Amino acid sequence: MNADRKKKREERKSAAALRYRQEEEYAPRLVAKGRGRIAENIIEAARDADVPLYHDPDMLALLMTLDIGEIIPPELYSAVAEVLAFIYRMNGRAAK
Repeated sequence: MNADRKKKREERKSAAALRYRQEEEYAPRLVAKGRGRIAENIIEAARDADVPLYHDPDMLALLMTLDIGEIIPPELYSAVAEVLAFIYRMNGRAAK
């Protein structure tokens, strides 16, 4: 693979989406993940739904190893709790 092509591949966006239904599930579930155009669609859908975006490359790398539909493993609980707290704060600000 030539250097330009490798660089372009590394620059492709990645995204993942979690859903957490506290009344139904004990932990968040991965509902979407992808790179390139799929990632752009995930980001666009989040923006259209007024879902705050959270940027954490390390967590994204871990989420990308999961299968879609999979409940996040216990070792990610703490990191995902930070994301949920961020979203709850953002939703509280938006309501004001």
